[in-house]
Amino acid sequence: MKEHLTVKRIGGVAVLLFIIFWLIGWYWSLSPAPFNVKERVAAQAQDKSHTDVPGYTLTTTMIMVTEELLNKPGGYLSNDQMPPGLLLDNMPAFEFGVLEMTRDLALSMRKDFTRSQSQSVENPRIAKAVPQFNMDHTNWAFPAAESSYQKGVDLMYAYRRELVDPTAGDSQFYTRADNLREWLKLVEKRMGSYSQRLSASVGSARINTDMAGQRTKNQASEISEKQVKTSWWKTDDVFYEAKGASWALLQYLKAAEIEFRDVLEDKNALVSLRQIIRELEATQHTVWSPMILNGDGFGMLANHSLVMANYISRANAALIELSELMNQG
Repeated sequence: MKEHLTVKRIGGVAVLLFIIFWLIGWYWSLSPAPFNVKERVAAQAQDKSHTDVPGYTLTTTMIMVTEELLNKPGGYLSNDQMPPGLLLDNMPAFEFGVLEMTRDLALSMRKDFTRSQSQSVENPRIAKAVPQFNMDHTNWAFPAAESSYQKGVDLMYAYRRELVDPTAGDSQFYTRADNLREWLKLVEKRMGSYSQRLSASVGSARINTDMAGQRTKNQASEISEKQVKTSWWKTDDVFYEAKGASWALLQYLKAAEIEFRDVLEDKNALVSLRQIIRELEATQHTVWSPMILNGDGFGMLANHSLVMANYISRANAALIELSELMNQG
């Protein structure tokens, strides 16, 4: 009788722990909501005139996005070694998508935004921050990924202080059309990749177009056709990674609209950027299904990946057009 009661108690405790872990995991897996960049940046500025300094808004947005990644409910989960974080995969995929967009922006700041020309010296703060953001997102010790990202954020704070205080250093931010275009080219490739991976949720045979337009074919192996399909087990990971990347890019483009407003108006491209922002906002709608469905094309079940791919493809097409506008005189 005592053994029977003991088994029931152990079973009850196990069920209780499962429910607790499930509730915590559900709460930790809630995606951060898009925020009003202009209001949040203004709230952070100690002096309202700082928001007029070139680079202040985009730098602050990059800081806020990264801090949101580190300080959201549950904190940073990609390198968790204990449950419930260890058992989650949707939020870690979301985090990786945010990181990818942040890394691209950090690289553009190092190569373009903070340099007056190709022969100029790179900003030392940004040069040190870039490798910090490139730390392996699953690293949990020596150093932990979040500690490395926090060092990158601290360096961005230092760079921002120098922006608003010319006597503190030589930090600059150049809001030129060519600088914006170089960053947009990076974003185009990233979003194009997400569109392809999301579309691959429905298996299809694709013609190899890798060498299209080339007179001679120079590649390791020549494959005329290949079968492309994302594993059922990876469909939700790809979806949430794309959602995380879209969330971060949405904030960065809102900041770019403020920073590069004069350039965008001069190129008559402001409406194009706003259309991209609108498409990205649609990617952040709540997913009401308890799981990411992977129906076949026009089948009975929905395919959430194809819906996400639609928004991202439209945003990417507009990005390509915007990039070309930045290249025009």
